Amino acid sequence: MNSSEPPFDTVQHDRDSAASPSGCISSVSRRFTTEITENDDAVFHKITRTVLSSEQTQQILSPPFICSGQKNVLAVHWHPEFIPMELIEKRIYAMFPDMESELIIPTQHNELMTVQEHTGVEVDAYSRGFNQKVQLLLHFNKTRVENAHILKSILKHTRAYRLIQLQDFIHTLVKPLEKRIQQAAGETGASGDIVSFVCTQAKKIQQLMEQYAGQIHEDMFKNKLLRNFIDELRPEYGDAWIIRAQTFLYAVKQIVKAHFSLRYFYRTSEVIEEARALGGCIVIPHPEQFWPILLADYDVDGYEVWNPQSRRYTEFLISVISRKNHQAVRRQRKLLLFMGDDTHMSEKIRDPDKQDREKSSREIGFQPAWDDMYIRKALIVAGVNRRQVIEEYRGRLDEL
Repeated sequence: MNSSEPPFDTVQHDRDSAASPSGCISSVSRRFTTEITENDDAVFHKITRTVLSSEQTQQILSPPFICSGQKNVLAVHWHPEFIPMELIEKRIYAMFPDMESELIIPTQHNELMTVQEHTGVEVDAYSRGFNQKVQLLLHFNKTRVENAHILKSILKHTRAYRLIQLQDFIHTLVKPLEKRIQQAAGETGASGDIVSFVCTQAKKIQQLMEQYAGQIHEDMFKNKLLRNFIDELRPEYGDAWIIRAQTFLYAVKQIVKAHFSLRYFYRTSEVIEEARALGGCIVIPHPEQFWPILLADYDVDGYEVWNPQSRRYTEFLISVISRKNHQAVRRQRKLLLFMGDDTHMSEKIRDPDKQDREKSSREIGFQPAWDDMYIRKALIVAGVNRRQVIEEYRGRLDEL
């Protein structure tokens, strides 16, 4: 460390403590070091560990509820991350004991993964007409991608953007890039102490990444690495302080993402063309973000009309797609309606007090919108049900 650099920054923050007679939370003064401590090292190894403990294995094998009576399970938008697939399959069968018809395909971000006879991936792409990043769900019979060298090259390139964005995220905080920092602080009301604290933790993560670069699984190098690291400091700094830090950190992340060049990604049409050349099928996910893509009339098999984070346009999208199917003259096959649970399996093995509750509540194949009274009425009018979608889409995936 530079001798001119002070070894400590003094910070003032709120910390949970035993309630005083007045019911107030006491305010305490703490110091945080800019040097990596044993605890920092232990935290970094904890949040980048991909080998499951026996307790974590049991968490995966034990779904929080059982969907007795659900006979049709459709799951074509979910992320295994580093959780072993055999454990995930056991969880699914435990959760749906009465399953008779199913179509379960993983869609890891920019990485092909397979369950039984089907392979899937969620690809980041660039739609020039809308000047925005979009995502595509690609699904294949697994035999179609055994020699898919071009697609695998596209995915390798695209997958690297997450590491590049993480590096930019850290650089913004470590440099720091004053305009971005000031913007995030202004948007969130973060104090100078909060900004200093977050920037210090970012520098520690940068140093730890460099130190253990060859030992850490590449899937760990994502933006949420910073979030997870800071979350682990709750016992030392308290919930109130960490919440403020996370609010500021999230604002910085959004600014970094907004500055990331969309030209980095392959064009949507290029990805679709390559998937079609391999005999694959394509679904547009995340309806709330990407529903205008309906206007582009891309060569796709269907659209996700519901997602745990995208519920606003469900009935509208069902009616629009139904109308497009009735009006289509040249279309050989109708557009299908999907619902995506968008489950992220690694969220389920985090400590309960550090989980994103909304994300951790998602389950593969659990899509309650199919049984919502109002949505179900729209589905009936459109002539759509879960079993029919499973059969139709499976037929497309497996046809010669």
